[in-house]
Amino acid sequence: MAAHQFPKNPIYIHQNPEAALKNFDDDGREKRTGTWVTASAHIITAVIGSGVLSLAWALAQLGWVAGPAVLVAFSMITYFTATLLADCYRAPDPVTGKRNYTYMDVVKAHLGGRKVKFCGLAQYGNLVGVSIGYTITASISMVAVKRSNCFHKNGHDANCNPSQYPFMIIYAAIQLLLSQIPNFHKLSFLSIIAAVMSFAYATIGIGLSIARVVGGGHERTTLTGATIGVDVSGQEKIFRAFQALGDIAFAYSYSMVLVEIQDTLRSNPPENKEMKKASFVGISTTSLFYVLCGCVGYAAFGNDAPGNFLTGFGFYEPFWLIDFANVCIAVHLIGAYQVFCQPFYGFVEKWCSKKWPESKFITTEQIIKLPFNGEYQLNYFRLIWRTAYVILTTVIAMIFPFFNDFLGLIGAASFWPLTVYFPIEMYMARTKLPRFSSTWIWLKILSWACLVISLIAAVGSIQGLAQDVKTYKPFKS
Repeated sequence: MAAHQFPKNPIYIHQNPEAALKNFDDDGREKRTGTWVTASAHIITAVIGSGVLSLAWALAQLGWVAGPAVLVAFSMITYFTATLLADCYRAPDPVTGKRNYTYMDVVKAHLGGRKVKFCGLAQYGNLVGVSIGYTITASISMVAVKRSNCFHKNGHDANCNPSQYPFMIIYAAIQLLLSQIPNFHKLSFLSIIAAVMSFAYATIGIGLSIARVVGGGHERTTLTGATIGVDVSGQEKIFRAFQALGDIAFAYSYSMVLVEIQDTLRSNPPENKEMKKASFVGISTTSLFYVLCGCVGYAAFGNDAPGNFLTGFGFYEPFWLIDFANVCIAVHLIGAYQVFCQPFYGFVEKWCSKKWPESKFITTEQIIKLPFNGEYQLNYFRLIWRTAYVILTTVIAMIFPFFNDFLGLIGAASFWPLTVYFPIEMYMARTKLPRFSSTWIWLKILSWACLVISLIAAVGSIQGLAQDVKTYKPFKS
């Protein structure tokens, strides 16, 4: 086992200039090989997540008019701002400018000042929140497999409430291993598998909902959603509608990793063009599934739609298909966890290496030869800190194992700053858009409107979390 330290100069000068040109990009880093296909897989992995499972519930709160309209509006806003953000990867020119490797780097290049710190707080705080949310969701899906088999064996009225905690530990153990993947560029295979899984369980959920509707399961639905005085009180109606907005916002939260995804693309064709193509494919594909899952799920369950229609317990039979769908969810979230964590891992490790450049504990790589897998670079700091991170997020998930409210809060906190505010502000700065021009006014109106939506969604989710904490009773082992 050999050891070496990271070079302080990131630009590696090869002895053979022609070989260096072939193996390295214009910034001296290892040549990127990603395409719009792999970027689309990353986006689908990041976007189609646990949020899709709560859309039937969200539509039940908003109804047939506002529900689909909000879904379509969020998808259009997300795609529009994603195209603005794609042009900011390089600066000052979107094709030939200097690369920016992270969202914070992009904000620093275009805006600078305190906005960089605000971006870091918003981005990395939400990445931590997503880690916790995915741990909760994956464990719920694992528990659902056990519950589904219990209901099949003992009847739908049986007391089938296994504990989530052992499954959270299993999920964490898997993440401890996968978290040692060095960086985002090594995740393509994991994202493709996860994207396939997301299609699988979303399709199963849609198919089961259609079967329920066709089979005569016509539940009560309304144009305005849950009815005051019948399904909910007036206060509950307001807070649930607010929370539904947060759930839908979470379903479209991927801007926090968009720059990191774009940094995996090869430079020809230009990264911004390929990223816009990937965003269109990713968001249009997921939007189609979202509308189907939300609308068909609402039609199947009506105003009593469960928070998670595959684990809620919305479906009981065929139990083996429910089991398969929940296994797909768990596998997908294993990959999605890494897609969201890797940018945060990279940020912390980069900051520490700059803070303590002489520390061998932080900078030294141990070269280990693995059977059938070539060489692996083991870094003790990476091993210890990433392990501690997974353990910490798992412990928090155990303390607050609440699905809908937690997703709504994350969505509310991330949607405005990362999906709307920064892309718009950077576009204005990059194009030197005149103040009070018609375009400037409309972009500002869009930004402020999304801020209001995020605030009311946060209010609804915080109220829901407070109620959950008061009434929570852990499952029995």
